[in-house]
Amino acid sequence: MDKKSLIGLGLIAAILITWLALTGPSKEQIARNKQIKDSIELATRMNLVVEEAQIAAKKLAVTKDTVAKVPVSDSVLQIANTNLYKDFAVSSTGKSEVVTIENENIKVFISTKGGRVEKVILKNFKRYGYTQPLVLFDKDSTSQYLEFNAYANNMRFTTDSFYFKPSSVAEVTNGDASKSIVLKLETSKPESYIEFIYSLKGNEYMLDYDVNFVGMQNIISAKDNKISLHWSQALPSQEKHITKEREAATVYYNEVNDGVDYINARKNEEKFFVENNIKWVCFKQQFFNSTLIADTEFLKEDSYVKTSENPASKDFVKTITAEVSIPFKHSPSERFGMAYYFGPTQYRGLKAYDMDLEKIIPLGWSVFSYINKWMIIPLFSLLSGLNSGIIILILTLILKALLFPIAYKTYMSSSKMRVLKPEIDEINAKFEKNDDPMKKQQETMALYRRAGANPLSGCLPMLLQFPILIALFGFFPAAIELRQKGFLWTDDLSTYDSVYNFGFEVWGFGDHVSMFAILMFASTIIYTWMNQAMLQPQQTQMPGMKYMMYLMPVIFLAVMNSYAAGLSWYYFLANIITFLQTWLMKKFIDDGKIREQLLANMKKPEKKSGFQAKLEEMAKQRQQLPNKKK
Repeated sequence: MDKKSLIGLGLIAAILITWLALTGPSKEQIARNKQIKDSIELATRMNLVVEEAQIAAKKLAVTKDTVAKVPVSDSVLQIANTNLYKDFAVSSTGKSEVVTIENENIKVFISTKGGRVEKVILKNFKRYGYTQPLVLFDKDSTSQYLEFNAYANNMRFTTDSFYFKPSSVAEVTNGDASKSIVLKLETSKPESYIEFIYSLKGNEYMLDYDVNFVGMQNIISAKDNKISLHWSQALPSQEKHITKEREAATVYYNEVNDGVDYINARKNEEKFFVENNIKWVCFKQQFFNSTLIADTEFLKEDSYVKTSENPASKDFVKTITAEVSIPFKHSPSERFGMAYYFGPTQYRGLKAYDMDLEKIIPLGWSVFSYINKWMIIPLFSLLSGLNSGIIILILTLILKALLFPIAYKTYMSSSKMRVLKPEIDEINAKFEKNDDPMKKQQETMALYRRAGANPLSGCLPMLLQFPILIALFGFFPAAIELRQKGFLWTDDLSTYDSVYNFGFEVWGFGDHVSMFAILMFASTIIYTWMNQAMLQPQQTQMPGMKYMMYLMPVIFLAVMNSYAAGLSWYYFLANIITFLQTWLMKKFIDDGKIREQLLANMKKPEKKSGFQAKLEEMAKQRQQLPNKKK
């Protein structure tokens, strides 16, 4: 082998040694791996001892209970547990039990294994199609535990691995009384333990949850200033249509100094908190929610929320996971206060807590939200004893009464345009072969101005009604006031009614026919036809608008066919009342008198405002520009 080959092999060896040194395990990892290896060896020896004991027991014809009490196996088991769990070994074995705490509204089931809330029942609500009280979630669809590093070698522990001891068990609480369940995770040191305290007042949906760390400063790793709280739920389907539930289910969160935000319900995303601490995290279903609230703040470090969905599942809507960080200051005694809200997503109830929890309800943006807050929700609360379909009828009557001045102004504007049709026809005939549309438009507007008619006055009232339509569009599908409330042929106004199923999906329409949507569509078509008949002069100015006005109801039908039946019922009633208003105004308002008034206005000396004069001057200047260029 020549000198170059030896040098090459030497370089390769040096590179390999350097690579192994850089990528090899750290001292901590080596210690941890050794600990795991030793634990496995101990467990293996323990199994061998147990097997030997069992063989000996068979030979001596002793019972299994005797085998379980063989001193050697217990000692090996104790050694293995101590090696694996250190001071927590005393809580690594036990019996899983369930303790309950309840009031008039909820019943909470808490497991001594992990000290977690494993099931919640809402007593005053029912799942669609069931007679039993609604189960918000159960033990097979939720997890909750604390996770932390301990000791100098950063051993990782989770509280769901251990058995808590209940020091007090609560019964039913009523009125203003409060009951508590205290669960203690003991260590081998009597003065060191973790304590969970769950408290519930009567007539509440809020479950207080306090965590006490006593004497844990020498057990929890000195390198960590936080403890992770893991919480997740697979949200069970509670409603008539799981598709609508998936469109509403998501996670909301309240960042300190940044307010309430959420993950888009139509997406599977993960949100890491990097700028602000967190006040609360909410797992929102269509009409219910589970919310974890800090008395102070959860730390942003290593905190995140995540949503995921299995579209093939018929039982679960979505899975939501949250991991938040609890501060730990290594004091001899520390408490971190929290609370769980398990209950309905109802505006007044959430608003009462003054924590911005009501912002998880889609009330609409800006001014739209006030319509729901100040009118729609109070009305449903005031008339809660009536059928929801009747409440919507009363709501429609009230809104139409409030909007009647706008409807009257719209009708008068249309009437003025209609009675000026002969004059409009003259202008159209005058400029039929003229290529100067600007001049035609100027004469038309001059006619309107002299007569005292404003073609835009009919559009403005429609714009003023738009916020109400938008507010109702967002609120009705999320209104728990409509949940499972039947009316006529539907048994739930909060979702779509289905009078006929195709058995297959029609693109853009769905797999069914909603009768309320059909009624809304038919009345909208008639309403559109009436408007077209009243606006003939404007149609000559914008002929393409005629067909667009008929296209909109068709698009709206495709949307409303899979929307809340209560909203279609409202639109149908609004159209019917509009027909009635229009008929009454047409009966009592004389077009002939309106024309006489307009003709009289045209004979008066024309008064121009400064703004009108300025507009006309600008129009003349634009007409003169081409001549100057020539």
